[in-house]
Amino acid sequence: MFTVTFVLHEKPGTDRTEALRYWRETHGPIAGEVPGVRRYVQQHAVGAPEGDPPFLGVASMYFDDQDAFAAATQSAEFAAAVADVDNFADPALVTAFTEDVVVVG
Repeated sequence: MFTVTFVLHEKPGTDRTEALRYWRETHGPIAGEVPGVRRYVQQHAVGAPEGDPPFLGVASMYFDDQDAFAAATQSAEFAAAVADVDNFADPALVTAFTEDVVVVG
């Protein structure tokens, strides 16, 4: 299994509650349409006593292997998912991680 994890930051001027709702209810199904996606998981950041963190959370997409991910990035569905990020998060600050470094287990 090959995993790509994206860190998503708040878009200036957006309502956090609305951004999280949009991410879950609208963007999630769009991401789920990307060819080859076996699993899509969102982890929403929770606030602390000091206030909300500057990021919304992370999203992980699971593929059979790196080749399946590479093929997915060439699809219209992947392009649609990337374009949709601008509706709820700051696309300039999206960071992706693809390498698992196993520390325990």
